[in-house]
Formats: sequence, C-alpha cells, structure tokens
Amino acid sequence: MLQALAKASAALVPRVAGWVRTMASHQLLVAPPQALLKPLSVPQQLLLGPGPSNLAPRVLAAGGLPMIGHMHKEMFQIMDEIKEGIQYVFQTRNPLTLAISGSGHCALEAALLNLLEPGDSFLVGVNGMWGQRAVEIGERIGARVHPMTKDAGGHYTLQEVEEGLAQHKPVLLFLTHGESSTGVLQPLDGYGELCHRYQCLLLVDSVASLGGAPIYMDQQGIDVLYSGAQKVLNAPPGTAPISFSDRARNKAYTRRTKPFSFYLDLKWLANFWGCDDKPRVYHHTTPVISFYGLRESLALLAEQGLENSWRQHREATAYLHGRLQELGLQLFVKDSAIRLPTVTTVAIPAGYDWRDIVNYVMDHFGIEITGGLGPSMGKVLRIGLLGCNASRDSVDRLMEALKEALQHCPKKKL
Repeated sequence: MLQALAKASAALVPRVAGWVRTMASHQLLVAPPQALLKPLSVPQQLLLGPGPSNLAPRVLAAGGLPMIGHMHKEMFQIMDEIKEGIQYVFQTRNPLTLAISGSGHCALEAALLNLLEPGDSFLVGVNGMWGQRAVEIGERIGARVHPMTKDAGGHYTLQEVEEGLAQHKPVLLFLTHGESSTGVLQPLDGYGELCHRYQCLLLVDSVASLGGAPIYMDQQGIDVLYSGAQKVLNAPPGTAPISFSDRARNKAYTRRTKPFSFYLDLKWLANFWGCDDKPRVYHHTTPVISFYGLRESLALLAEQGLENSWRQHREATAYLHGRLQELGLQLFVKDSAIRLPTVTTVAIPAGYDWRDIVNYVMDHFGIEITGGLGPSMGKVLRIGLLGCNASRDSVDRLMEALKEALQHCPKKKL
C-alpha cells in the first residue's frame, strides 16, 4: 500500500511542476466581474404577458429540492410520473410521450426533424409567428414547404385545409392551436380525420393553449402534439411536453435517413424515457431540477382537473375582455368564437406608441404585458392570463395600471 502511494506521488511531481511553470508564464487578463461579487437581485413582477408566467408556489419550492443523478432510479420514477401527467393533459394514451429538454420551440424542431425528410411535402398554416417558424425549420430540413398564409387574426376552415391537402399531397400538416402572437384559437375538430383521409399526419402546437382551452389529442386525431412548461403550467421555461401517435412514430422510425439532430433523435429520446420497453441508455444530461418543476405543475393541474382549469381561464378572460372594453379598448380578434382564452390581443389605441404603454405599466406597477410578435408587431398589446395568474385580481391590478398609463403616456394628435 505504501509503495503504491509512493509511486502515485512520484507520478504527480512532473504534473505539478508543469502546472507551476504554466502559471508562472501566464497572467490572468480578466478580473473577477464586480457584478458577480454582489448578491443576485431579482424584482417581484406580475407576469401578464404571453409567457413565461409566474411560478406556482409549489413549483417554486420544487426548485429547492436536492439534486439527484439523471440516471438514478428515483429520476426515472419522476420521468414516468411526468409522462403520465402529459398523457392526462393531452388526453392521449400514446406510449411515445415524453418531455423535451428544451423550450416549446425545441419541441417543434424535434417534431419536424423526426417527421420530415428532404423532399417531403409539408403544408403549414401560417397565421402568426409559429407558422412562420415552422416554415423556416421545414425549409432548413429541405422539405418542399407550402405555406397557407393568412393575415394576423385569421384561422383555417376545414375546406381551406382540404384544398391544401388535395393540391400539395403533404406528409405533414402544421397548425397552431393557440397562436400567442395574434390571440387566435384554431378549431381542431375534424382536422385529424381529414388529414388521415389524405394520408397526412397532423402536427399541432399547443404551447399557448394547453390547460387553458379544451384539447383532446386522441379523439381529435392529432398525430403529434407539443407544448411548453412556462405558460399555463406555471413552470420554469426549458421543458416541453410532446406526444407521438402510432402513425407518427411509424413515420419517424421508418425514415430513409437519420434525423439531422442527434440531441432530438426520437428513437434515442423514446428509449431514455422508457417508451420502448428496452433498458434505458444514456442520451443526454436532463435538466433534473426543471423536471421537478414540470412534475409538480402537472400534479397541480391534475388536482385541479382539466375542465376546471378550462373554466377558470374562460371566466377570467371574459372578465378581462369586459374591463378592457370599459376602458374604450378594442379586442384585435373580432370573432369571439376563435379568441384564445389564455392570451388576449388588444388593438393599440389610436395615437399611442405601444412601447410607452408597456414600459409605463412595468415601471410604475411591476406588471408585464407585451407588444405584438411577428405579423402582429406594432398592431397589438398582448395580455396573458396563464394558470395561477388567470384571476379577477390579476385583471383588476392590470386595469388600474392601464387606466393610469392611458392618462399619462404621450398621445399624438391624429
């Protein structure tokens, strides 16, 4: 034993000498940042934009739980519980259900990278920012992308979709259920059945709608559904529920080429999440603490019940709409039947710069609302009532702030 220690010590001597020589011949050029020598300071804000939302207290507390290894059996148990929670909130029995280690945007990429190959025909509903992003990703993959473009505030009818299916014969159709950039809720009944009649898969973005508006993945024939943790779920950004039907799984598993991304390769992810009945193999280091938060957010929604959550958002948003109209503000989406019950778009009042209103509400009241995004930029203010923030109290606080902002912000003469 002593001889072994002596040999080890002798082997270290040249290494230490090398480190000393390196340190002697170099100097630190960058000093420790002064900002990092101060305590972290984060303001208290009421987040009433389109996301992220304030964390539910139980989700916030989950962030302080002990770290465990991402390959520990206890972590796999948490992942299994997350999977069951996603199946509940999606209303699906799909075995291939998991959470991407990334935002909702990452889940969109995962869906497209696994389902599309170069040359595939891809039909995209572009009525806001997220359709635009789907087009961009599809083009990067090399698919033949066919956008169905509508002005901000529009949605797609079954007839319009069927015309696109018949003309372009796509392997995949993308629709956004809750278009957070425009405040539109896209109807979904009948669209899955229609797609399958044309041998097409249906991919749906529910990042802004999940938990706030009814969605029934299996009954509505949705082949791939994804969402994000940071909106109605009131969890930290950075994890994204996603589920694949058997049709979608078969398309991904029988592709001619490997997906361009190893990190988002569905076969690896399915194994890591215990979706293929094989021993789990390491793929990537998951965001363990974020998964704690996602697990708790799904538990809260399960305890409340989906139907109660849908009702909460519908009632809070109806109250918001009434209060906005009392202030003389106009809702951007004219048809009440397709207004998103989680994110409301308000036409910018004549004469005002939307930045002045947004900044005033934040600077004087600590409340976040935002302007438009993509095709709605410069046209709307966006107000989110998401999860625990979907309440009359949130609306009343915002109305006080907006009323004062409209009185004090500069207004141009028309």
